[in-house]
Amino acid sequence: MKKIIIFSLLCVFLQASALFAQTKVSGIIVDKMNQPVPFANVVFKGASEGTVANEEGRFYLESTKKYTALLVASVGFSDREITLANAVSYNFRIQLNEAENLKEVVIFTGKTSKKDNPALDILRKIWERKRKNGLSQFDQYQMEKYEKVEFDMNTIDSAFMKSKIFKGMEFIFDQVDTSRVTGKTYLPIFINESLSDVYGSNKLNKVKEKLKANKNSGFSNNQQIMSFVKDLYSDYDIYNNYLTFFDKSFTSPLSKTGIDVYNYVLKDSAYIGEKWCYNIVFYPRRKNELTFKGDFWVNDSTFAIKKINMAVTKSANINWVKEIYIEQEFDVQNDSIFLLTRDYMMSDFALNKKEESKGVYGKRTTLYDNHVFNKEKPAAFYREEVSFIDNEVYNKSEEYWRENRYEKLTKDEIGVYKMLDTLKTVKKFQQIYNLVQILGSGYVQVGHFDYGPIFSSFGFNEVEGVRLRTGGRTYFGPNDTWRLQGYTAYGFKDDKFKYGLSGKWMVDKKKRIILSGGNRRDVEQIGASLTTTNDILGRSFASSSVFSSGSNGKLTNINLTNVGVEMEPVKNLTFQTGFSYRTLEAASDAFSLDYYTDAARTVTKSDVKQSEVNFQVEYTPNRKTIGYGVERDNVDSPFSRFYLNYSHGFKGLLDSDFQYEKIQLYYKQPIIIGPLGRTNIIMEVGKTFGTIPLGLMSVIPGNQTYFTIENTFSNLNFYEFVTDQYATLEWNHNFSGRLFARIPFMRKLNWREIIGVKGVYGTISDENRAINASGLVYSAPEKVYWEYSAGIGNIFKVFRIDFAWRGNYLNAPDTQRFSIKGSFGFYF
Repeated sequence: MKKIIIFSLLCVFLQASALFAQTKVSGIIVDKMNQPVPFANVVFKGASEGTVANEEGRFYLESTKKYTALLVASVGFSDREITLANAVSYNFRIQLNEAENLKEVVIFTGKTSKKDNPALDILRKIWERKRKNGLSQFDQYQMEKYEKVEFDMNTIDSAFMKSKIFKGMEFIFDQVDTSRVTGKTYLPIFINESLSDVYGSNKLNKVKEKLKANKNSGFSNNQQIMSFVKDLYSDYDIYNNYLTFFDKSFTSPLSKTGIDVYNYVLKDSAYIGEKWCYNIVFYPRRKNELTFKGDFWVNDSTFAIKKINMAVTKSANINWVKEIYIEQEFDVQNDSIFLLTRDYMMSDFALNKKEESKGVYGKRTTLYDNHVFNKEKPAAFYREEVSFIDNEVYNKSEEYWRENRYEKLTKDEIGVYKMLDTLKTVKKFQQIYNLVQILGSGYVQVGHFDYGPIFSSFGFNEVEGVRLRTGGRTYFGPNDTWRLQGYTAYGFKDDKFKYGLSGKWMVDKKKRIILSGGNRRDVEQIGASLTTTNDILGRSFASSSVFSSGSNGKLTNINLTNVGVEMEPVKNLTFQTGFSYRTLEAASDAFSLDYYTDAARTVTKSDVKQSEVNFQVEYTPNRKTIGYGVERDNVDSPFSRFYLNYSHGFKGLLDSDFQYEKIQLYYKQPIIIGPLGRTNIIMEVGKTFGTIPLGLMSVIPGNQTYFTIENTFSNLNFYEFVTDQYATLEWNHNFSGRLFARIPFMRKLNWREIIGVKGVYGTISDENRAINASGLVYSAPEKVYWEYSAGIGNIFKVFRIDFAWRGNYLNAPDTQRFSIKGSFGFYF
């Protein structure tokens, strides 16, 4: 949902007045044919301050110092010096001539050579020494960290400022500033500052961060915004082969595979501080790949990076992000140890990548100091706390921040705190803010009650016909320790009301001990998922899909009551146990759950009454969460999931019909394979011991909607396969546009390729076949059923289409050999 928030913000706000530094220059670099010269090196004469033009030849450069000349250079062209008559010079058009003296200038036509290139010799020495530089050479380390995250609306012009939407809010434009990276005007709307102590052990491969102080303004209570901010906090090491930003894996310019994706040019050498360094410029060999352009300075003896600047190219296959710009600076300690001291990252989020498009800057500045080395801590020290919030860290005084913040706020950043406090009192701003919250959460807040989710208000199936739903939940804040929620729904065809009511109460915050309970009476599509929970309000999409193929009348009336307790003694390791009682019966005459109750198979029963106790274990390593309340949101980053469920059914307890034992296992492993994209491997196995009817069987999940649903088989109908023991395996891979980027006429489409294959094996015992009186002929995939698929994602940035083919069982009645499914979503 956080992408919807950013998408909404991009559609609202902004304006401009510029506050100038000493020297500002922008323009475009072209050749004699007036064609752009990409990735040219632009520096102020007599300084190391510079930038690299983008693939369209455009550049922007500013400095707090005063300069009178600009030097422009590009491989294959003669260097050119430009006189700066004014402190501010915009829209230069700089023409470069092809180099004439071949003896003095080494010309690389197109791609730079991989042979006899001194830049590559230096790069290989960086690889040899990278584990001997920085924090990795110490057994233990600790340091202090100051971090500032800021969101700014950008590309503000006078027409936008005069828009009626800002009537009564004109005072916000007093805080407009100009970006030193892009030269665009921007207006800060959110600032978060934090001060932490960081501890690390290279022996244990553990890192722990203890928050000491935090201060923020703007959308500080919005869970989706905070989730997005937390995504910006992802750590990275430029020495790694691949760097992950916004769920995408970019090839680092220092990667051992960099030679295949980057051009490198040894451009200069100079003293940086007291160290002699080489300057290497890099830019991508091909468009549409997840790469950077920029330059770095590397020491001539330790081959440690002293300074690096890099920006993602505009042609990179990433949505909603126009630019990503990164700066890192390293300081020397003990003469030869280079440590990261400053890390700056700026992202420009926009609806499109046009130069004039308005957007949102997300900026993070991180400073490190006060390093201590080889001070050992016990292994228990690094154990993550499950759920801890110290409110004192959010209440530090202004005096504390003045004394402890590493970098002074600009006058505009200081003004933002006051401006946003005032803005919250403006009615029009509240209306805009509330709209963003509704789109992000799906709920409309009225006092301490949330109405929704609004996206579930309308549905359709063959039993209920048109279905309308209304509901809500209590909401005092994101860290509520208890929550009640419920809904009621009405089907116009069956003329029946349904409802669901549940409650949760966190009685122990430290170990997240949560008591829960509820009751639901509704119509459900049993068999929409193999591995399910007893979540009262967890109703599958297949139960009320507006658009579906074939008949979806095999629905069940369910009356489910449960109570449970769960705890999280270790971070991301959850134990849960509970008791449930359910009644199942067919929701229409076109479907039956009947079963025989006697050995002679003469007496049948149409409903199932079942009491059950269950025990669940869930482990989700690397999962990141937002909030400390009874309900939390996950940060949108890939994590593994291991889920184990054991259930025992009682016969006779509360008039229950069957005794059985069921065990289920679910495992999902996402794997990011560098620039080749992401693979997902999903496995499910389960077995039921005992005799059970259709209503309690493990139905292999089909998909009769027109939408892609995870963990279902696209070409199976509901109840096509029924089992009491099963094993499924799925593999899918998203190439993230890697293949299409190699096809010239498809590059600009930025489509993404997805392929997959899945299969299932299952059986049914003779005892379970014998009691079946439903009229449904049991069929199990005793010869492994499989299907394969290929898809295209990122169509118009939001749509994905999947084509699936059935691999076998082609001659079964009403077989669907081929299907087309679609889905919508906001993905980077």
